Amino acid sequence: MPTVAFHTLGCKVNHYETEGIWNFFKEHGYERVDFDRKSDVYVINTCTVTNTGDKKSRQTIRRAVRKNPDAVVCVTGCYAQTSPGEIMEIPGVDVIVGTQDRKKMIEYIEEYKKTRQPINGVQKIMKTREFEEMDVPAFTDRTRASLKIQEGCNNFCTFCIIPWARGLLRSRNPEDVLTQAQQLVDAGYKEIVLTGIHTAGYGEDMKDYNFAQLLRDLESKVDGLKRIRISSIEASQITDEVIDVLDKSRKIVRHLHIPLQAGSDTVLKRMRRKYTTDFYKQRIDKIKKALPGLAITSDVIVGFPGETEEEFMDTYNFVKEIGYSELHVFPYSKRTGTPAARMKDQVDDETKHDRVHRLIELSNQLAKEYASKYEGEVLEVIPEEHSKEDPDSNIYVGYTDNYLKVKVEATEDMIGKLVRVKITKSGYPYNEGQFVRVMDDAPVDDEVSLSS
Repeated sequence: MPTVAFHTLGCKVNHYETEGIWNFFKEHGYERVDFDRKSDVYVINTCTVTNTGDKKSRQTIRRAVRKNPDAVVCVTGCYAQTSPGEIMEIPGVDVIVGTQDRKKMIEYIEEYKKTRQPINGVQKIMKTREFEEMDVPAFTDRTRASLKIQEGCNNFCTFCIIPWARGLLRSRNPEDVLTQAQQLVDAGYKEIVLTGIHTAGYGEDMKDYNFAQLLRDLESKVDGLKRIRISSIEASQITDEVIDVLDKSRKIVRHLHIPLQAGSDTVLKRMRRKYTTDFYKQRIDKIKKALPGLAITSDVIVGFPGETEEEFMDTYNFVKEIGYSELHVFPYSKRTGTPAARMKDQVDDETKHDRVHRLIELSNQLAKEYASKYEGEVLEVIPEEHSKEDPDSNIYVGYTDNYLKVKVEATEDMIGKLVRVKITKSGYPYNEGQFVRVMDDAPVDDEVSLSS
């Protein structure tokens, strides 16, 4: 039986797609082995979101070539899409496929074995208008299943290379989304995370269907699904219709990731983000009214070209005003090939790191404040894994619906199940909880001890 090993760099979408590619290999009789073992085929799914992503991708490719010089080395993903020439120059690379036509990988491998000639299968992505169907009926290592619903992005922010790596926005057929959601629930997943390159842009390329309708259909047509999580939604995509769906929903969790990137209108303009802080705030206020207690997380880029101390303070104060439950803070990093990389007034590293540090401190404070509201409350948690920090205990870690990370004393068989947990001590990054009962089984009295 031929073997295949995978290594994934980058985002959730890449992890999802690696599972999809593994599915093709499985259908063709391959066995999956660990990437650090000797394998007949290595597949490296690359990332290009930063220059560092490119570098890490190249290092990983070389590692595979060293591991088994006779193996067929296949490179796919975003870096493969944008720079196939660079990858072709790495000795030992045999097959390159971009962010489309992943199904052809097996065929290319067979062809390579016959001819021993490297194959570059990368196609022009900007012409692609179809969503590439890739089924992922189960995941190798997750309790939360991702479900990819769209591909590509039409935004062309000045710091971002992704439209060139992924192409323009295209949505997955609703029937295919629902079929796969049902497969995942049937495989035992209680929570599904809707994911994509511009996730809530789903349906913008369709006539009579949109993101709000997809959410309604997932809620009403997928049997046994307990939780729907949206991986990311832009402020402009929080339409009144979407707010209405969230308001009525019993399955969509109380957590939204709403990218901000900057809280200064002048910086937003240079980034070519399509909203102002005023517009963003109005949307947030509206959704908070509809969903009290909603956890809002966000991304912020610090030290964007030309960012003054005053603009940074605008961002700092805006973040405070919104009151996020957690922030992902990134120092701006030059991405070759983007307009922002060519802008004058690049901010020096020391200033960037200082600002990142200040914003992370604020984020930690906001996270603690948000979590403290839930001390003493009983929330639903899905334990995901044994606590790495407490290896000798029976402490497990999982997330509440509103994205609080909780440590709770539990048992192995509770992984992936919905469990009611009382938050005994709030904190950040972890909250401590006490097991109340398992939700999946028939209703029992609330006060059940672990031993029973």
